[in-house]
Amino acid sequence: MRILVLGAGGTGGYFGAKIHIAGGDVTFLVRPAREAQLRESGLKVSSPLGDMLIIPKVITKDELKSHFDVVMLSCKAYDLDSAMESIAPAVGEQSVILPLLNGVKHLDTLAARFGKERILGGVAMISIMLAPGGEIKHLNQMHRLICGSLSTSLLKWLQPIAQLLSSSGIDFSLSDNIEQTMWDKIVFLTTLAGSTCTLRASIGDIMSTVAGESFITGMLDECAGIAEASGHPLAESQIATFRKLLTERGSPLTASMLRDVERGGHTEADHILGDMVDRARQIGISAPWLSLAYSHLQAYEIRRMAA
Repeated sequence: MRILVLGAGGTGGYFGAKIHIAGGDVTFLVRPAREAQLRESGLKVSSPLGDMLIIPKVITKDELKSHFDVVMLSCKAYDLDSAMESIAPAVGEQSVILPLLNGVKHLDTLAARFGKERILGGVAMISIMLAPGGEIKHLNQMHRLICGSLSTSLLKWLQPIAQLLSSSGIDFSLSDNIEQTMWDKIVFLTTLAGSTCTLRASIGDIMSTVAGESFITGMLDECAGIAEASGHPLAESQIATFRKLLTERGSPLTASMLRDVERGGHTEADHILGDMVDRARQIGISAPWLSLAYSHLQAYEIRRMAA
């Protein structure tokens, strides 16, 4: 089984390295500058679960000529169009694509380009960053990966990739309802990103403000309502878990999107908060807290682009 990982940044680099060490045949599709960096220094991962250094197989877009069995996408949502162009030569009749993007909007985009029968659902839960020197820094002990079929048919490479991931040391599970798992995550992530980016603070700091708890819980309820109206209701126990995590006093928890804002970078606001706002509008659900948070990030992007 040949696996192509798009990029060797945080998420793709970490999971690709773990699969490589487990014996998987992994190739990283990277830009020329990253290719030179990896050929010279290897792929380095610093992690509380154990550091890794591998000498990876790398390839650039111009060199990609053959099909791969599994193509793993871990790009940012705003790079999806260019990512699809890059991986197109690697996608054959028997290939499957495992996207690890946040949200759910990308599923329709990928299905329209490559066919729904080739798309797996995937959820990555990891806090990670790419350091300026090219080293990947894993920031805590969470490294969970969940995947599953989006249809009732069992795709050819689903079980082999599941077996490989299970043996890699990753906290891996195979879901029989991966779309619900993805909706669970987007409800949590939208609330976390919306609250911490709008107020530019951690959950603990927000909880110390006069209206912080109302803001967080109001947005969580709105997102859960959108999920339910979209046919993906969250279990009460799942909502309770999210509510506890998102209202923990003293918690240092923030969304990675806040780090993007603080460094003046592009965000996935349109793909995450914007998609949820659009869904609320289409089904006629009022979402004032969510709309406020998205408006804040839209204003940030407008100012960023004008700078």
